[in-house]
Amino acid sequence: MVDAFFAVFQRPNYLTFVVIFLWGFYIMVTRYNLVKKLIGMYLVQTSVIYFLVSISAKKGATVPVLLSTTEPVQAASYANPLPHVLTLTAIVVGVATTGVGLALCAAIYRKYGSLDEQKILERMEEIEALTNKKFLKD
Repeated sequence: MVDAFFAVFQRPNYLTFVVIFLWGFYIMVTRYNLVKKLIGMYLVQTSVIYFLVSISAKKGATVPVLLSTTEPVQAASYANPLPHVLTLTAIVVGVATTGVGLALCAAIYRKYGSLDEQKILERMEEIEALTNKKFLKD
């Protein structure tokens, strides 16, 4: 147990990833305001990007471009480009998701006058009850 404890502090970037991820997940689960839920989602996305950057770092590595075709390839001296590509993709998806989420929040606020999840559900039930009464009268 003590070894695991010291291993965590030897790699503080992984500890930071876990803390940011859990903080964002906690915000998404416990808050009722939709914008706060989006902020929690953004923190989760940012922590995943931070994790991808952390695992892709390699000391003494160079770009994976072969300079000579006659010498054997030394794979250990090259950096893996896949985490970098995934990081760029995650950034684009995160920005798009946040933008769509904010647009939906604006539309929900215009329709229901609130961003609180419980108030929105109450107003939806009121609208449904009014619609059912009107339908039953006709």
